[in-house]
Amino acid sequence: MLVHPKRSSARVLLSSVFGPYAQDDEYGSRAMNPMELYHNQVTRAQGSFSLRMFHRSWGIMLMQANISAPCTVLDFPTREDFARELRENCYDIVGISSIIVNVGKAREMCRMVREISPESVIVVGGHVAAIPGIEAMLDADYIVKGEGISWMRRYLGEEEHAPIKHPAIVSGMRTRIMGVRLPERKGATAATIIPSVGCPMGCNFCTTSAFFGGKGKFFNFYNTGDELFEVMCQAEQELTVQTFFVMDENFLLHRTRAMRLLERMKDAGKSWGLSVFASANAIRKYSMRELVELGISWVWMGLESPRSSYGKLQGTDAGDLTRELREHGIRVQGSTIIGLEHHTPENIGEEIERAVSYQTDFHQFMLYTPVPGTPLFKEMTEQGRMLPGVGLADIHGQFQFNFRHVAISREDSKKLLDWAFWRDFEMNGPSLYRMCRTMLQGWQRYKNDPDARVRERFAREVKKLGSAYNAALWAMEKEFRRVNASVSEKIHGLRREVEREFPVAARATAAVAGPFLLWAARREEKRLAAGRTYEPPTFIERTNWVEG
Repeated sequence: MLVHPKRSSARVLLSSVFGPYAQDDEYGSRAMNPMELYHNQVTRAQGSFSLRMFHRSWGIMLMQANISAPCTVLDFPTREDFARELRENCYDIVGISSIIVNVGKAREMCRMVREISPESVIVVGGHVAAIPGIEAMLDADYIVKGEGISWMRRYLGEEEHAPIKHPAIVSGMRTRIMGVRLPERKGATAATIIPSVGCPMGCNFCTTSAFFGGKGKFFNFYNTGDELFEVMCQAEQELTVQTFFVMDENFLLHRTRAMRLLERMKDAGKSWGLSVFASANAIRKYSMRELVELGISWVWMGLESPRSSYGKLQGTDAGDLTRELREHGIRVQGSTIIGLEHHTPENIGEEIERAVSYQTDFHQFMLYTPVPGTPLFKEMTEQGRMLPGVGLADIHGQFQFNFRHVAISREDSKKLLDWAFWRDFEMNGPSLYRMCRTMLQGWQRYKNDPDARVRERFAREVKKLGSAYNAALWAMEKEFRRVNASVSEKIHGLRREVEREFPVAARATAAVAGPFLLWAARREEKRLAAGRTYEPPTFIERTNWVEG
């Protein structure tokens, strides 16, 4: 691999693809596929009660923090923002990060660079790089697949194995629910920590696993609990946070690292809260006591069918596990696949009902999807089962099958997916209500715990439950009384229980703020029905910058 002639003096632009995103356009954006992870894939059937937020493009932020060259990050630009940045600054290297569905936008951005800044070297990375034949789809000088920090360091003539510097990343922004945008105060939102990339489980449909080397492969940025502790202390200081969103595909699988982190947290008296991804078999390597002491307050776990061939649930009763986690105050985000090979019109209803019966706080449903670059895509291609004419912009697991299923049609796949989301909402109610239920269970179990760290964390988490969240429960109870009496009764029962725990603050807040939230939620429903969408703001951030 060549080194850029200017080495670390080269000017670098790192950009995500341009918006707007929540619309159908010529570049592949889709109105049904907005830049809002939760609303897009988890709470999309919940109307005004859907959790909506945006997440920064963490990959390019991490790369910027780990090169010494003058660098600009342009996140969520408009097409005009991108063009202006190219015209106003002379860039030697332009890096474009994209996922597969946005390949049309990446292609257009490459064309724009050639036109506006023809001397720039174009580097394309992100999951779009996994598309077979991507080199012929867009005009780039380099396509980088996998971990990109070491590649960029090599290209700039820098030490590729230097320690990874973790930037201060706020996990979410512009959060909205029930028609209200939440205030963005420093320390109010969790910090994102990225210990590693890739997943060693190697499920054949997993784009992340395939992108970073496949089964058994992953890349640790921080190998030890000591390293991770220091990174978290730095984020705590810079962002004044005590909660962390740990972006690691299976954090609890690395038990030695996690338990060393717990030792350091105990020694320092840290009552941190951690939101993590973990498989069921990894969770079962820990006692509930260990999870609680480690600060695990939220876990995203795969809940594939017990009849599937995937090993993540082997030997585990998913219903018992999800119930036990919630009883200990650990919010559960389940993830279930619709359209596995054994699914038929006769058994899919039962499978969806089973997933709904877990009563997780949040539940993601995704179509079984052969995404380019995955082993499943290769298998389906070799079997001649890939459907012709399905554009890359529509291969994201939230629309229709892109392959020929043995028993379920493409049209029915969308109907089944939509029904799964609606059934979960109908039976279990809004995720905000479910989350409150789990928080109360945790508080009741651990409010008098002998460990001061544990008491402190649960007391911190429950503060909102005794105030703003109880007002939300009041509004939800009244709204669901009109459409779903069963759910309304459940919410009423929870609200009464909350008010017994916090009789003054909870009742006062519900009386004052409840009617406003009910009005705001109904207003939001009307806005959404009229086509209201939301877009993330644009960020321009420069490091090591010298004008000229």
